[in-house]
Amino acid sequence: MSRLYRGRQIILGRVALGILCVGLSAGCTKVEPRPSEEQPISYLTSDARHSLPLSSSAEKEHRTVMLQHLETIQVIVNALVEEDYELARGLTELHLGFFMHRLAKASQPFENFPPVYQELAAAHNAAAEELARIIPTRDMKQILPQFNNVLKACVACHLEFKITEPS
Repeated sequence: MSRLYRGRQIILGRVALGILCVGLSAGCTKVEPRPSEEQPISYLTSDARHSLPLSSSAEKEHRTVMLQHLETIQVIVNALVEEDYELARGLTELHLGFFMHRLAKASQPFENFPPVYQELAAAHNAAAEELARIIPTRDMKQILPQFNNVLKACVACHLEFKITEPS
């Protein structure tokens, strides 16, 4: 692989990660208009997501898991940039795949989550398992589309749900 091509891959990976971080953080925070704005942009402030009513302790645990997912994504991207395919595969399997799904189900009463949430979580884990299966090929033309499927699963869930304290 040429140095120029590899350099472009690194830059594209970092740009994609930056966009993901901004997108996910926007899904987790409330956007407040600046005092100088007369009318906020509606797509930044309207929130049609469904609530996940969780107790305070369950909310804290869930946010911790979501942050761990984001951090894992960043480390996986870095491992791919460094061409450490074994680390990328292992992290994907252990932190995003069905192992983590089973662990989450054991620690939180999953029946409290709506069926759509459970389906989105299962889709995320399935995409991660497929990514882990593809990584050993070391073929970025196969890895990146599957990595994109993992990110699509993340975004789909963040667009559908938000955490709220029960009333």
